[in-house]
Order: sequence, then C-alpha cells, then structure tokens
Amino acid sequence: MPKNKSHSGASKRFKITGSGKVLRERAGKRHLLEHKSSKKTRSLTGTVVLAPADAKKVKKLLGK
Repeated sequence: MPKNKSHSGASKRFKITGSGKVLRERAGKRHLLEHKSSKKTRSLTGTVVLAPADAKKVKKLLGK
C-alpha cells in the first residue's frame, strides 16, 4: 500500500502541536487594514487552537 499524500494547502495553513491540537492563524489581517482599528488588528495576531469538530477534518487532510 503506498503512502497517502498530505493536503499541501492544509499543511501550509495548519500546525499540529505536540499534544495533538491543531493551530491556525486568525482571519482578517491580510488587507483592508486601514479602516480596521489598531485594537482589532492587534487582536488578530498570533495563533489559536482550532475547534474540535474542524480539527478532526484537518487532521485527516494532514494525514495524522
């Protein structure tokens, strides 16, 4: 049986922690930042843990 390839788009967007949680970047910080408040743009920085229901789907795409 050959190995399954991981989804290259998903592998660029998500990261798995050592404990098995899935991390993602927050949406909304790429463009149109001029009309967003500084408070809003600061709150969009960093990574957050993905919702458990979505994490199951993403792990399947990543082959984990």
